[in-house]
Amino acid sequence: MADTFDPYKTLQVDPEADDEVIRAAYRGLARKYHPDVSPGPEAAARMAAINVAWGLIGDPDARRRYDRSRDGVSSAGRPGPSGASGPVRPPGSSSPKGSTPPPPYEPPKPPPPEEVSRDWTSGRSSTGSGYDPSMRTAEGLGAAGEPPGRPSGSVVNFGRYAGWSLGEIARTDVEYIEWLDRAPIGRQYRDEVDQILRKAGRRVSESEEQRDRRGLYRRR
Repeated sequence: MADTFDPYKTLQVDPEADDEVIRAAYRGLARKYHPDVSPGPEAAARMAAINVAWGLIGDPDARRRYDRSRDGVSSAGRPGPSGASGPVRPPGSSSPKGSTPPPPYEPPKPPPPEEVSRDWTSGRSSTGSGYDPSMRTAEGLGAAGEPPGRPSGSVVNFGRYAGWSLGEIARTDVEYIEWLDRAPIGRQYRDEVDQILRKAGRRVSESEEQRDRRGLYRRR
């Protein structure tokens, strides 16, 4: 006597389960026993049984035909008084005529990469961190051209003002001197930069700063 095969037990669902539950159960078991995930003869045999069960009850029409073919089972799919089941082809045999073949299993696909706007920034400021766009490429070195003349102070050997003295840079681009004051690369010129900024009115003296600070707490 041939062994009976119950697709509901194979998919671990109740005979009255909704079609969505059966579909979810098949997908979960397929992910667990697929040869790509669980190699071995036992997993292969289990996967074959899962596919046969899906072919019998995965499609609603095929499921109704299977339920009607069971001995002692009503058209609604509920077991009758006897509770007996008719023989079903075991795993490994050809699918019953007219049954829907199970869909091929596909491993879960990774989520698509997120699209990043071309205007996206990290939020980090490039000012005062030792970074200067003109220093990143060879074209940026000395891009300001020849110094204007009347040099004074140390000569810079980097960036767009390479070959210029600090005094020449201050007369042309005092903002660059302020950048040197903030950037780590400008620490070697700290004293000269401090004098230049004070002379240009970009920095108050220590005595003036203290006087202004005391003025904040002066009674009126």
